[in-house]
Amino acid sequence: MQKIVTNIWYSGDGEEAVEFYLSLFSDAEVTGTVPYMEGDPHGTAGKAMIVNFELAGQSFTAINGDDSAKHDHAMSLQINCDDQAEVDRIWEAMLSGGGREIECGWIADKWGVNWQVWPTEAERYLGGPDKEGAMRATQAMYKMKKIEVQGLKEAYEGD
Repeated sequence: MQKIVTNIWYSGDGEEAVEFYLSLFSDAEVTGTVPYMEGDPHGTAGKAMIVNFELAGQSFTAINGDDSAKHDHAMSLQINCDDQAEVDRIWEAMLSGGGREIECGWIADKWGVNWQVWPTEAERYLGGPDKEGAMRATQAMYKMKKIEVQGLKEAYEGD
């Protein structure tokens, strides 16, 4: 069992959110549910109170609550993407699912949960040995919503 698990609060639609997340990752699954019991004042008997799930080997818990909790990008879940195609696929899925772009690779899904969709190749340019190039790449990143590796590369190389 994973020692530290991220819990995410939803306004009664945690099951829908989990199904959406499962569609984004090939190595994802629901690992258990805890239903509301008869007479529980916080939810409908039989509906999921808690959904435990895994995405890429990371454990999460979705909690079906009320609308009292709000998310912001001070805390986000980072998705390290192997290439630009993966960044594009996840970004477009989040947007088409009702999400909204923020900046610098952050995107909020339709439930307000914040994600950072990050191409791992970006670090080659943001932390490269050419300090001036790295500064140009960083400045280019600040102007992006979705991170575009080619734009970082061009900025780093001075193109």
